[in-house]
Amino acid sequence: MYRQTGKITLLFIIFLSLSVEPAAAQMKVLKKVGTFIDSLSIRGVDRNYIDAPERPWQVIVRGNINQADLKLRSTLRNAEAIDKDAQGDVVWEPRIKTKPSYYTGAWVGYRGFGVGYSTKVGGGSGSIFTASATGGSYGVNLRIHNFETDNPEVTFTGNFKDEEDPSAGYKHSSMKEKFPMWEPIKTRALMLDAYYLFNGKRFSYAAAYDQSVIQKRSAGSFMVGAMYYRNRVKYVHDFNAPFIFMMGNIGKMEQSQLNIGGGYAYNWVPTKGLLVSAMAMPMLSVVNHYKTWRYDSNFRQDGLSGGDIDYEDPLYFLSMEVFPLKADDPSGKKAVESKNSKIGLNIDGRLSVTYQWDRFFVNANGQVSRFPYRNGDIKGRLIDWYVNASVGVRL
Repeated sequence: MYRQTGKITLLFIIFLSLSVEPAAAQMKVLKKVGTFIDSLSIRGVDRNYIDAPERPWQVIVRGNINQADLKLRSTLRNAEAIDKDAQGDVVWEPRIKTKPSYYTGAWVGYRGFGVGYSTKVGGGSGSIFTASATGGSYGVNLRIHNFETDNPEVTFTGNFKDEEDPSAGYKHSSMKEKFPMWEPIKTRALMLDAYYLFNGKRFSYAAAYDQSVIQKRSAGSFMVGAMYYRNRVKYVHDFNAPFIFMMGNIGKMEQSQLNIGGGYAYNWVPTKGLLVSAMAMPMLSVVNHYKTWRYDSNFRQDGLSGGDIDYEDPLYFLSMEVFPLKADDPSGKKAVESKNSKIGLNIDGRLSVTYQWDRFFVNANGQVSRFPYRNGDIKGRLIDWYVNASVGVRL
């Protein structure tokens, strides 16, 4: 009995030694990684200007207000083929401007290395994913924003018949109205930016945006940066055939940009615990690539063949069908087309206000970005801005 119990005890001790050793080794590795990250956050900095909190973890609860303003411009050639009240070319200018949307979520990080996720509050769908890695003189940030809208505002400009006096002929005019979509326009915007600070010894970007370090005295820095931006807009659906037709048969588009530039950032510390940070960086889009997918529909074919389109008949719209454009289409446009555009100018601007105590801190920060693009008869720009308000604690 005692001999058997002794064997079991011995086996149990051996098992514990085998299981504890890998765990201890893993903790040792994690500790080394943590020490390495700690050294990155304060390596080469002037401790009179920048300091690292004793507690390395940051847990932040965020509220976010976000708005995207996507403005497109398409020229519809020979509009009378589809609308007897129009003549010649008509400029179709939809503005896909979302209402200010509210998001809520959290961010968790260790010394500036962290991830966050927020989801839209209220009606509709939308999400924001963020990831960041900041050190003494550098930083990398990723932001992915998904959103949709189903009620764009459209401006028509061209020659139209006077509704009050049809005998007067055509008159050049501009009209603006809402264009309700049967299915929403879905947009996915990815933004990846990286920067390098020339005065990382005394100026900290992380102090203003993730509070992983503390800016003790005012300082500024010139900086260089790069930003990769990718935006996808998709509204392919049978019920959206009229909108696709007016967009030059384009039902999906993607834009990719690589921007590089230089700017200046300044951290102002008027009193202990308060930090106001501002940054402005003009950027050149050295790579500007576009890809479009074109589609055909029975709505387009009926209009071009002179068929009657009853816009008041819901059954007609229920019978609409959208399908990929054939390669030999008479319009001469390719079903899938890729182009590179000329170098353009973008602006990246940011502002942040932080107040902190020993362990707790509050922050509000915002960013605005502008991305123009052009592809043949299609051109436009996207303005994306957001404001974050957050409460955090160091652990």
